[in-house]
Amino acid sequence: MGSRRPKPTDIPHLRCRPMSSPTPPATPNSTTPPSPAPFPVPTTHFIHDLIEADIASNRWGLNTPAAQRDGLCIHTRFPPEPNGYLHVGHAKSICLNFGLAMKYAGKFNLRFDDTNPAKEEQEYVDAIKDDVRWLLSAFNAGDYERGPHAGGIFFASDYFQTMYDFALELINKGKAYVCELSGDDVSKRRGTPSVPATSPFRDRPAAESLKLLAEMRDGKHAAGAMTLRAKIDLASPNFNLRDPVLYRIVHEAHHNTGTTWCIYPMYDWAHGFEDSLEKITHSICTLEFENHRPLYDWFINSVNEGRSDDGSGRWGKKIHHPQQIEFAKLRPTFTVMSKRNLLKMVQDNVVRGWDDPRMPTIRGLRRRGYTAHALRSFAEEVGVTKVESSIDLGRMENALREHLNRIAPRAMAVLRPLKVTIENWPEGQIDNLDFVINPEDPSAGKRKVPFTKVIYIERDDFMENPPKKFFRLSPPGADGAPGAEVRLRWAYFLTCTGVIKNDAGEVIELRATIDPATRGGDSPLGPDGQPLKKVKGTLHWVSAEHAIDAEIRLFDRLFTAEEPGLRTGNWLDDLNPKSLEVVHAKVEPVLASATHGQHFQFERLGYFVVDADSSPPPGKLVFNRAVGLKDEWAAAQGEKKAANVRMYAIAEAAHELKIKQDKLLAVIATAGPADFASRTSKELTIDEVRKLKEWVKANPPTVK
Repeated sequence: MGSRRPKPTDIPHLRCRPMSSPTPPATPNSTTPPSPAPFPVPTTHFIHDLIEADIASNRWGLNTPAAQRDGLCIHTRFPPEPNGYLHVGHAKSICLNFGLAMKYAGKFNLRFDDTNPAKEEQEYVDAIKDDVRWLLSAFNAGDYERGPHAGGIFFASDYFQTMYDFALELINKGKAYVCELSGDDVSKRRGTPSVPATSPFRDRPAAESLKLLAEMRDGKHAAGAMTLRAKIDLASPNFNLRDPVLYRIVHEAHHNTGTTWCIYPMYDWAHGFEDSLEKITHSICTLEFENHRPLYDWFINSVNEGRSDDGSGRWGKKIHHPQQIEFAKLRPTFTVMSKRNLLKMVQDNVVRGWDDPRMPTIRGLRRRGYTAHALRSFAEEVGVTKVESSIDLGRMENALREHLNRIAPRAMAVLRPLKVTIENWPEGQIDNLDFVINPEDPSAGKRKVPFTKVIYIERDDFMENPPKKFFRLSPPGADGAPGAEVRLRWAYFLTCTGVIKNDAGEVIELRATIDPATRGGDSPLGPDGQPLKKVKGTLHWVSAEHAIDAEIRLFDRLFTAEEPGLRTGNWLDDLNPKSLEVVHAKVEPVLASATHGQHFQFERLGYFVVDADSSPPPGKLVFNRAVGLKDEWAAAQGEKKAANVRMYAIAEAAHELKIKQDKLLAVIATAGPADFASRTSKELTIDEVRKLKEWVKANPPTVK
């Protein structure tokens, strides 16, 4: 199994330290990095309020000398189950928990909830560690093992003996029993809101339960033959409290403990004790665990019953009791997040694997070209609430655009090449033109780009019969009038003089001339200081003599519907058949040395990243499109919202205004934006929410 994983006693709790100033990350492909791209200013949310109230009240003795001595401070954790790859929803949780530790000069743990050996694999453990470390690089403050906020890396399986001892304690306290009902029988006996659940084994003597639990642990009973259940309240309106299962029999080898155990704890039983043993102060969960919080507290309180602060007495010292807090999970539009559904797509070859760039997994997003900075920025921008709602995927894409616009060097690539021969250019002559590497980063400087007699342009940049307002290349008119003049980026003004077609009537080559006086792509100035010529179209291009071949993978959204499956009940019905297009492009020679993971903005096309399938020259060069230069989906749907505008779903807006959703819809009809009913996405801008808030404040009787 390799080296032993650290126990919590192996890693001393670090003292709380003041936050250090983050160091800007090195920017790829430039000699001097630009200043760090700014993150949205995190808004104060309800979790901040709760933590600050705990600090003010000296909860857990946070402000005492003993806490300083023992390193007790605000302590959060991210507890993934290693049964799959992390997705973007996990990214929000990671950023939230690490961000809280960073804000309050506390600590952050990475802990694996490895309590189900039937579904867990070392592959997932390794991938999760790598993804979390990569994402935390955006904070420039270390990670879970290094830096001022490093709490450590832990495994629930390291606590199996301690949790088993707590189970024995509960049996002895009359708070747990071994039940021989099958899973189906437990379900049948679960009762209704007005009818209590039942179990014929509830009054089993403690000695008998202790004996059976030991037999379960030793593998003397078949899987499903019996379970250990807590004795709480069979009539509770919260069904989670109707004597939940603590342990079940599982005859599976564990990736960490091997075949030591034949019983494994349920998540609800393990969760609170894992937090307690690691001295977590705030256990941040998603909303589906809100009804489980009474269980979290009951387990810890039951262990603490009969214990004392100084450890005197039969049961010893009280254990630490963290606070569970719930928030709404991230649910982007045009996406499925269920691990089951993601696994189905992988197994059915709908996608190429967990790291397919169309997947919402962190692995997929990394391969797509997302940066850790962009995901952190997105997580900060969407905020933290207790209201379930969908978040426009365009907001995540905008976060990536904004970051790559700052750091990505520019280059030129022609996806669908059309040959252009320049008639007034000498054979064999090469003009090395200045090319600005990144207009957003003056320190990146300039480089040279070769210009020759034959170039390639995009096929879409030429039309024989152009409509009005087509400002790209067009042929001479029937009357001999020249076609529209265009600017070649960083090069010359170009005019089409002729069109060559094949036998099928398809355009295969253009003839053209350039204006030598426009070298660099600008018109010479007249006596009045104004340009002598003006052009409306600018095209990108590459020199045919110097161009190299590249495979370009044009990825799009994996689904065509904002909520896959809503229309038909089957989310697979909304798969986007055009989510991937592969083209064979011509790119400029500077890209021959591009390495895996490097980002570029291809002029006029979007942001691209070198894929892992690339190989060093003279091997294959592969680029993935990370995101376009603009939100084409929003444009296609008539969306008018700005990229950086905070948008509120109806549920979020109702929560903000503190009124019910049906009341909010009535308020919108009376005082809201006139075009709301016709909007494709039923969302409100932050300004619209503010105006509605003022209206509600001024008209409380109407709202009621």
